[in-house]
Amino acid sequence: METKAQPNGTATLTIDGQTYELPVLKGTIGPDVIDIRTLYNKAGVFTYDPGFTSTGSCESHITYIDGNEGTLLYRGYPIDQLAEQSSFIEVCYLLLHGELPTPAELEDFDMTIRRHTMLHDQFDQFFRGFRRDAHPMAVMVGTVGALSAFYHDSTDISDAQARTIASHRMIAKMPTIAARAYKYSIGQPFISPRNELDFASNFLRMCFAVPAEDYELNKTLAKAMDKIFILHADHEQNASTSTVRLAGSSGANPFACIASGIASLWGPAHGGANEAALNMLEEIGSVDNIPEYIARAKDKNDPFRLMGFGHRVYKNYDPRAKVMRETCHEVLDVLGVRDEPLLQVAMELEKIALEDPYFVEKKLYPNIDFYSGITLRAMGFPTSMFTVLFALARTVGWIAQWTEMLEDPVQKIGRPRQLFAGATERNYIPINKR
Repeated sequence: METKAQPNGTATLTIDGQTYELPVLKGTIGPDVIDIRTLYNKAGVFTYDPGFTSTGSCESHITYIDGNEGTLLYRGYPIDQLAEQSSFIEVCYLLLHGELPTPAELEDFDMTIRRHTMLHDQFDQFFRGFRRDAHPMAVMVGTVGALSAFYHDSTDISDAQARTIASHRMIAKMPTIAARAYKYSIGQPFISPRNELDFASNFLRMCFAVPAEDYELNKTLAKAMDKIFILHADHEQNASTSTVRLAGSSGANPFACIASGIASLWGPAHGGANEAALNMLEEIGSVDNIPEYIARAKDKNDPFRLMGFGHRVYKNYDPRAKVMRETCHEVLDVLGVRDEPLLQVAMELEKIALEDPYFVEKKLYPNIDFYSGITLRAMGFPTSMFTVLFALARTVGWIAQWTEMLEDPVQKIGRPRQLFAGATERNYIPINKR
């Protein structure tokens, strides 16, 4: 039984000498929230919060973040425990259903996902409609939105069973679509999924196998991929998740909503952060150049910033980064690529950030984007695929949030207000008199 936010007193707001009482709500954990839903009707004013960074847009039971303490919980379970002991498929079940599955429930869910991995044969024609040099994220936005043209039977958002089928289809087909986006970008033939493989192994095979020879799966890489998916599965009400909820609030079909999330994630300030971190490493180029860039990073008058360090939400160590750091080093060791110049730059930067008083005092620790970018690069993925993998993993979080939004009895179509500072009413002037 899910709990609901409870009343926790009132807040008093005084405007032009008039006092208004606003309810204060208390969740199970985290800061209290002032309920301003009736403020406009009572006082005729709106609140002003660019970026909505101080506004609770919904009541949720899925993911909790405490940036000051470095905490990330999926349905109450710490992210490090899930990454080390669970699997991505089990985490998918947890996010969707709210509880960890029994062995029978996990087996049934896993089999359902495996049996939805294939794409309609005609669907491949969409890929061939893109230019060869199209960014894989452009391909993802277009093709995921196009799923609604193939699966009409699961677009009725008022039907709980249709919502479940759509959810399973997207979780299952996203790796197939992502792998095809990659294969298309490098001119290799598509590789079909294999239902006997686990989620991560299947994806790696679809990305890196070729018809000319057998593909040998590496268990360390598959486990690393699985952890990357877990660590990126959800992250509360971020930009892309809020986009999915906003699109869904209008009644849009689930495939369109997830496509909107992918489009939002594409932004370099959001899902493109690990790509930006790799680009920075390439700009530095050599370990010998690091002192110069460290000095620039410390100079307030220099626009250069170290990408992949610190986090907007986490004012302490990113809890995902600790897991990703260990995974990163495991991958580098098994692949034997530590001598690559780019990775040498990364390891030296990591050492400095963890020891230099400037970075330690400002808590500019390496974040998940820093380590995931290095890991994915070592595994053979080009930087253009980094955000695609992020979208693949985040799909389940978007779906869980979308479903929760639709089932929320107080949900309304999203309609932010504005502080208008433009021209007031004025009369039109005919063109010959201007």
